[in-house]
Amino acid sequence: MAPVSAARRREVVDALRRGTVPQAGLDLFAVGLGRFETAIDDELSTAASGGAVFKAIRGEYGSGKTFFARWLAERAKRRGMAATEIQISETETPLHRLETVYRRLVERLSTASYQPSALRDVIEAWFFTLEEEVLATGTIPLSPDGQPDLAALATGVDELMERRLADVARTTPAFAAALRGYRRARLADDHATAEALLAWVGGQPNVAASAKRAAGIRGDLDHFGALGFLQGLLTVLRDCGHPGLLVVLDEIETLQRVRSDVREKALNALRQLIDEVDNGRFPGLFLVITGTPAFFDGQQGAQRLPPLAQRLATDFSTDPRFDSPRAIQLRLTGFDLPKLIELGGTVRDLFRSGARHEDRVAALVDDAYLAELAKAVTGGLGGQVGVAPRVFLRKLVADVLDRVDYIDGFDPRRDYHLTLTSSELSDVERNAAASTVRAAGADDVELDL
Repeated sequence: MAPVSAARRREVVDALRRGTVPQAGLDLFAVGLGRFETAIDDELSTAASGGAVFKAIRGEYGSGKTFFARWLAERAKRRGMAATEIQISETETPLHRLETVYRRLVERLSTASYQPSALRDVIEAWFFTLEEEVLATGTIPLSPDGQPDLAALATGVDELMERRLADVARTTPAFAAALRGYRRARLADDHATAEALLAWVGGQPNVAASAKRAAGIRGDLDHFGALGFLQGLLTVLRDCGHPGLLVVLDEIETLQRVRSDVREKALNALRQLIDEVDNGRFPGLFLVITGTPAFFDGQQGAQRLPPLAQRLATDFSTDPRFDSPRAIQLRLTGFDLPKLIELGGTVRDLFRSGARHEDRVAALVDDAYLAELAKAVTGGLGGQVGVAPRVFLRKLVADVLDRVDYIDGFDPRRDYHLTLTSSELSDVERNAAASTVRAAGADDVELDL
């Protein structure tokens, strides 16, 4: 394993100890994704150079779709891109309401330097970049002490901003107007108006009417305006050094459970997004959706809208080993026991590189023991390897590796016995664990009525 900084290693190990997905460092223990790396990096380069990319990730529950999306986001941020992940939900983020999707996109916007929501930092960085470009032209008068004429600088920035937002202003003038108003409010130290207009740019509802009047805008962001706002956001990101934006629409299979009229609107909105990406409206956008095979292949999902099904069509009749990594859909086959053991070895080696007693960890938590623990955890979860990684890694780090490293005389083979309690499991894991318990009689069978 390549050298890893102590801070990065600690962040990853601490998250696994808590049973959560680390915010960074996913590449340190990404198992089975190597076959996608080259193609994904090529497509990230396409987006970063002004192109647009669409990708669909399919896999059953527990196959690692969310992990893949976050691994992809980490790779995007290393290239300077921004990233955002949106959980599609009937109540919180309905896909057919693109204004809500845009608002969630902004709320979860992050870069390598800024955590969500990074909108304020991105906008401020953009204005700073514009000011630097204007000053670099040498046309701004300077005072005797070398300070630029603020009025001339403001005028120059306004003119440059108009040129940069010209394409956006033709279709969505409210976005450009809100940014102009935000800048004027900042220069006038009118913080309340500036905050309200920044919220407007982020798609927030219920912005004060007085702030919108100050910027010459009215009404609320609608479904079609959201696409223009996304176009404007991409322009701002590109100008301030972020060459693209990765947008992940996660758990899109939830569309199968909504009312039929809402489902059809949502599927059509997805089709519209894909077409806009293909038509080049969003230079720098890398759009990803994740869903189960039932969504892509079933009559309650993409197949319900033939134009969408045609755009997503991918041949999966061949051996998964020979799936094209450049296809519209990528198939995740999930974990098997060898991959789970390999994952355990990767995490053990990461832990060992910063352990107090490296030799003891290596001797007592060898590959043979990892195989024993993996089989035990998988058996406790009904043999469903796909739902085992989180619990397996938490038990490995918190119950085994920490004790081996800190407690003299602790031998996991002799002194540790795996237990799985309902309180530490997620709903999916709890259902898997319940499948291992046989009912003693009819009275022990729980019915969901």
